[in-house]
Amino acid sequence: MENVAIYLPFLGALIAFAVVILMGPMTIKFLHDLKFGQNVRSDGPKRHLQKAGTPTMGGVMILIGVTIAVLFFNRGNNQVYFALFATLAYGVIGFLDDLIIILTRRSLGLKARQKLFGQFFIGFLVALYAISRPDIGTDILIPFTDIVISLPKIVYAILVLGVMVGTTNAVNLTDGLDGLASGTVAIAAAAYGAVAYLLGNPELALFAGAVTGACLGFAWFNAHPAAVFMGDTGSLALGGAVAVLAVLTGTPLHLVIIGGIFVIEALSDIIQVVYFRLTKGKRFFKMAPIHHHFELLGWEEPKIVTRFWLVGLFFALLGLLAVL
Repeated sequence: MENVAIYLPFLGALIAFAVVILMGPMTIKFLHDLKFGQNVRSDGPKRHLQKAGTPTMGGVMILIGVTIAVLFFNRGNNQVYFALFATLAYGVIGFLDDLIIILTRRSLGLKARQKLFGQFFIGFLVALYAISRPDIGTDILIPFTDIVISLPKIVYAILVLGVMVGTTNAVNLTDGLDGLASGTVAIAAAAYGAVAYLLGNPELALFAGAVTGACLGFAWFNAHPAAVFMGDTGSLALGGAVAVLAVLTGTPLHLVIIGGIFVIEALSDIIQVVYFRLTKGKRFFKMAPIHHHFELLGWEEPKIVTRFWLVGLFFALLGLLAVL
């Protein structure tokens, strides 16, 4: 049984990867035939205008790949099913957002308050689930130590809400260049697979492996120049997947390290907005989030993406060190 557990994450990754690879061509053609193309913001980098019309909502492939891998290999572990539920729930919010954008031919879908309500509601369910389980509870591990602290339930719930909503939006912000979100999430999910296994939960490592494999399969089609975009369907779901892994492994504080690239992206956006308001119109970055800043500095898209992957890998390894 132990030997089988060792291979679970790899089996999950392989199945999810294969499913996405096999689905890719027909899904992209289907989305193209439906004219489910990406609307590009006119105030974004000019080179992005050529991406207009590229099929979007490809995140559906990721969700199907993860779901099949989990259903095929999970051995009745309730935590894995709940992690899948949370991921799919965030994917539904993204799907509705993408669908509205496509049908109305606008660059905005759900209203911000509608999207936030859904994100907070799912985050509340995650917090409630964790608190209700004796094997999770309100215990969290402190990075770079063996210290586990038990938080008051209300404090823990607030922390989980912040982790869930913050991560989903941070990954959504990261999804702005070909292969950027799929690559960085694959790295973070792989790291959390290792975390889950080290902390004695190989089934949850299976879920992490499935997310990793699905992201890598999607990256095959999303690499520059992208044949398909994941849309909010993919980015919100993947943010939810990484966040729920952090919560269920009792390592939400480690997510700041493992998901450091997402923290940087989100902080750059916050800094830009605050600085713009304080200076009455001046910009701290040429454009936010920060990957667009490097674009406007003249960096080529593949160069930015590759370097962000490397930074993401550094943070993932640092995060693993914080668990050991």
